[in-house]
Amino acid sequence: MKQLVFATNNAHKISEIRAIIGDKIEILSLADINCPTDIPEIAETLEGNALIKARYVYEHYGLDCFADDTGLEVVALGGAPGVHTARYAYADRNDPEANTRKLLSELEGKNDRRAAFRTVIVLIENGEEYVFEGRVDGEIATEERGKEGFGYDPVFSPENTGRTFAELGVAMKNSISHRARAVRKLCEHIERETAL
Repeated sequence: MKQLVFATNNAHKISEIRAIIGDKIEILSLADINCPTDIPEIAETLEGNALIKARYVYEHYGLDCFADDTGLEVVALGGAPGVHTARYAYADRNDPEANTRKLLSELEGKNDRRAAFRTVIVLIENGEEYVFEGRVDGEIATEERGKEGFGYDPVFSPENTGRTFAELGVAMKNSISHRARAVRKLCEHIERETAL
């Protein structure tokens, strides 16, 4: 079975990706390849951050790999938090609860709550780089709703659902999310390559 390193140690992301991909590809984490490095995300774009992480793994370990970066882009906030989504509340760490509180606070009193989640995946395979993007439009709820998922899932409501990702549940989220859409493109690419 084809193996790919996913350049993360985020357990939520790894389980989400494995659930989406199923048994088509064996997904390894950074821990699985004994990579203890917390690869810095210092680019100004999602694609730039994904490139940094994927290139680090490929250059240091020589393994086919992919990395992602995800941003929540809120219209009323001029596209923020965007590339700073994971460290919105604190520049030095990811605090999902604080991030969500800050987002709700920034949107207090605002009627336009439109938002989009974007995931960019960079795959490096045999030294070649490929980029895939997934996007889901929706809006930010006025309060947290639902118990499943992680990050901003309790406040992001994908369009035409009337519920937040946290209310929809993991299986439904994995079928419609930004990450799922990007991963599907990644899988389609790999299937095309292996069919050649």
